[in-house]
Amino acid sequence: QVQLVESGGGSVQAGGSLRLSCAASGPTYSTFCMAWFRQAPGKEREGVAFRDSGGYVNYADSVKGRFTISKDSAKNTLYLQMNSLKPEDSAMYYCAAGRYCVGRTVGDASWGQGTQVTVSS
Repeated sequence: QVQLVESGGGSVQAGGSLRLSCAASGPTYSTFCMAWFRQAPGKEREGVAFRDSGGYVNYADSVKGRFTISKDSAKNTLYLQMNSLKPEDSAMYYCAAGRYCVGRTVGDASWGQGTQVTVSS
């Protein structure tokens, strides 16, 4: 099973930027699909950005054009560059990794502990 450690969260004003990192360790097949999810208090967890082993990426409509998911395969580290942040982006952000991506889900997913992002107006 893969282990995931997120970092890079914090507090920022609206319009600012943050970059989240997710360092993965474990079998390569367990990271064929990697993704970022977020969950705000009182809301359901939302899939934000997905990347499969072929480099195909998929974003939630709410973040398209503002967020960019990328991966450094040599370091087995996933990133989420977040620009033009809005207060509604405030949430706990989780990294997920698994054997496959299906729609906005990750198959056989392992999860990180989460990193908090707070955007003030």
